[in-house]
Amino acid sequence: MKKLIKLVPAAILVLFISAFTLNKTVSNGYGIGDIAEDFSLKNIDGNMVSLSDYKEAKGFIVTFTCNTCPFAVMYEDRIQALNEKYAPKGYPVIAIMPNNTDVKPGDALPEMKKRAEEKGFTFPYLIDEGQHVYPKFGATKTPHIYVLEKTNKGNVVKYIGAIDDNHTDASAVKVKFVENAVDALLVGKEVEQKETKAIGCTIKV
Repeated sequence: MKKLIKLVPAAILVLFISAFTLNKTVSNGYGIGDIAEDFSLKNIDGNMVSLSDYKEAKGFIVTFTCNTCPFAVMYEDRIQALNEKYAPKGYPVIAIMPNNTDVKPGDALPEMKKRAEEKGFTFPYLIDEGQHVYPKFGATKTPHIYVLEKTNKGNVVKYIGAIDDNHTDASAVKVKFVENAVDALLVGKEVEQKETKAIGCTIKV
């Protein structure tokens, strides 16, 4: 009985540590004001792409997305529209596919290339091979957006979350979170709504 009593607290401690570790893994990542590390990821054209390649950029709309998530598909046209509107102003979209392609073969590089051609993507569509980049950002969904502002200190995280407030109907959107954030940065203002809840499919590991 004494051994059992000793084992119970130990078991609870193990469960507590496991739960804490799991929670830390899920919630870990950049916060508002953090400096996002640069990366080098393969584009659908086979070339490697880094944020540092964009010498004239004022910032970036880093978008974690994929082919197979219905939420991501619903946002494809809006992501394209973001790039068309803001890339000329210095805030290009950098799309990253974060899923494990063994779990989601429909997100493999050839399928990414096919989808980009079908939709006429004008932004780079990169694959996070080895899944090293998305955990640094703390992305958990597709789509999940990070607006970065280029500064002398590096690329500062200014907004994290959803693209807008209506994933099902673009015509019914009332608040465009990403547009509001970028518009504020372009005129030197503080982003008012810095974080929102990303709505989408969980990233497959």
